[in-house]
Amino acid sequence: MEYKDYYKTLGVAKTASEKEIKAAYRKLARKHHPDVNPGNKEAEARFKELGEAYEVLGDKEKRKQYDELGANWKAYSRGGPQGQPWPGGGARVDFGDLGGAGGFSDFFRTFFSGGGGGFGGFGEDAFAPASDAEGEVELTLAEVFRGTTREVAVGGTRRRVEVKIPPGVREGSRVRVAGEGGKGAGGRRGDLYLRVRIAPDPTFERKGDDLLTTLRAPLTSAVLGGEAQVPTLEGPVGIKIPAGTPAGQVFRLRGQGLPKLGAPGERGDLLATLAVELPRTLTDRQRELFEELRKSGT
Repeated sequence: MEYKDYYKTLGVAKTASEKEIKAAYRKLARKHHPDVNPGNKEAEARFKELGEAYEVLGDKEKRKQYDELGANWKAYSRGGPQGQPWPGGGARVDFGDLGGAGGFSDFFRTFFSGGGGGFGGFGEDAFAPASDAEGEVELTLAEVFRGTTREVAVGGTRRRVEVKIPPGVREGSRVRVAGEGGKGAGGRRGDLYLRVRIAPDPTFERKGDDLLTTLRAPLTSAVLGGEAQVPTLEGPVGIKIPAGTPAGQVFRLRGQGLPKLGAPGERGDLLATLAVELPRTLTDRQRELFEELRKSGT
């Protein structure tokens, strides 16, 4: 079993504050998040390592235990320094055959799983793995654009959890809420995973981080040129339609799409396809003019 240097994993000093540890974790987690790196096994493994490191260093008690462990980890892994029992008494339990433990390493399962990890002196029953909980949440496109907070029930129980969902999530994304799943023996909880569904929008269609919409304009604007209002998630934006613009022309509004997950400040584009609206009725004079155009072959 290999020793895990969690400080090195997060790129922080051993004297780092809670705030510095949290900031380092968030920065690296965004970079290596599976939703930002679909199909990238290395990024997925790195993301898990970061989660394991923060699980320990982000918890005051676990961090204290980890710092105490230090260079004596091999002695503790054999049952305690100089062959002494684990601090707190009780037998050491190997998690290798129990599974669960959030997909973390053998090092984590050995020293930190259960209600207090290898330092707590628990009997074997105390290490029954906690269970993860699964759920689903449906978002509007406006909620995807701004990010949102939802309160969800966990596992059919009365317990409710407030979940923050970041801007830019995609259909099928899984939002992980650490420590809010089912409770195992010893009091440790698994994680809550929420799968995102996005409700159809009457105005926009999503394509990656871009938005597609229809720009409706009268025939006169397409022929003679004019101004039009393009719908966006932040309100209409005015554009100019050049004279002689054909139906089906696509106008690209850069930076008017959805936020890019894991890339703060960056957004996709909005693509508006021109739909020319023909007049439903014509005056006699208008009909004469169209007849003249037809005769001229225009």
